[in-house]
Amino acid sequence: PGAARVDATSRSSARSTSSASPAPPHRCSAMQSDDVVWTIINQRFCSFKAKTRTHTFCRNQYNVTGLCNRTSCPLANSQYATIEEKEGRLYLCMKTVERAHLPNQLWERVLLPKNYAQALAMIDSQLEYWPEIVKHKCKQRLTKMTQYLIRKRRLRLKPQPTL
Repeated sequence: PGAARVDATSRSSARSTSSASPAPPHRCSAMQSDDVVWTIINQRFCSFKAKTRTHTFCRNQYNVTGLCNRTSCPLANSQYATIEEKEGRLYLCMKTVERAHLPNQLWERVLLPKNYAQALAMIDSQLEYWPEIVKHKCKQRLTKMTQYLIRKRRLRLKPQPTL
């Protein structure tokens, strides 16, 4: 009986020492939550997803490529940037983790200059510490949208035949 008492007390003291130093709380990093969001979007349901036989497209206005994949999904990336056109002007839209708690201020919009070279330089300066793939995709989208706006202005100036 005496040995049992010692054994029981040693077990209770072992429990008290382990409970005295609790395990650190589990913190979910932005990357982990991005993976969880992408898993749900990819495997279950996304209202922006449009599937064809060959590709899966994304109809989200902030999607930089138009394709539904992990790197170009604005919902599944806590740090994301794209180019947006409003009323003939181009804006660099940036989303960061720091603004995630304010949905109305989630996207920071920076007006890009009309000069193409200056706009490229501004993208480089604004996205200086961002991943190269994000900068490259934004520059590609800037090029495409600049050409689109040039064609739009040219068609507007060209006299239209009357029918």
